[in-house]
Amino acid sequence: MAGTPPREGKSKWVDYSAVGLMFPASIIVGFAIGHFLDKWLKTGPWLTLVFILYGILAGFYNLFSQARRDERKN
Repeated sequence: MAGTPPREGKSKWVDYSAVGLMFPASIIVGFAIGHFLDKWLKTGPWLTLVFILYGILAGFYNLFSQARRDERKN
């Protein structure tokens, strides 16, 4: 079909869109865990902030590991 990207390009697009969805999902999960623990332990916003940072780090880890996998394929 004319105008259809090659199979490899489509696969990379799907992989990176999955990373794009995992990035905010990891932050939301970190927020939820931290918020729950803060309410349970009455520690204020501290655990929420810590787990949000863990979520951000997990998102970047997923992004860099996907980039590394793509680099190895080429």
